[in-house]
Amino acid sequence: MPKLDLDAIPRTDATGYPPPFDTAVAGRWYRRLAPAAGLTLMGASHVTLLPGAFSSQRHWHRGQDELVVMISGDAVLIDDHGETPVGPGDVLAFPAGEANGHHLHNRSDAPCVYLAVSAGKRETDSGEYADIDMVFGPEGYARKDGTPYNSKRIP
Repeated sequence: MPKLDLDAIPRTDATGYPPPFDTAVAGRWYRRLAPAAGLTLMGASHVTLLPGAFSSQRHWHRGQDELVVMISGDAVLIDDHGETPVGPGDVLAFPAGEANGHHLHNRSDAPCVYLAVSAGKRETDSGEYADIDMVFGPEGYARKDGTPYNSKRIP
């Protein structure tokens, strides 16, 4: 059936970020929609950010496009161009290979909800984190000098 039952899809706050980088996303809850829907050529997640939470560390992808559609609540997009308020109905696009570190921050006093869609081969994707000493690739997370962190990326 094309209509997904969100309540039937497990919700998690799991992150593969190594400490101390994991604390910024402690208030991020998500449901992986693509596996539940049988989608294999794109990723999709239904995400809730609690007040104060970040969507991720500020990052960009070499091999995946990202699209974010705000459903409810308010957040602030922080990227290399500055800060932009976003709310219901706003659409954000991040083309693969564009070195523009980005993330969302919920600075409001209520949760915000958005849909995050990605396209491209996750198995070969890599990228960088703009504000911290971390990069990612198929093998996981590493420092910018190549020294691996003891953590695994979560699919």
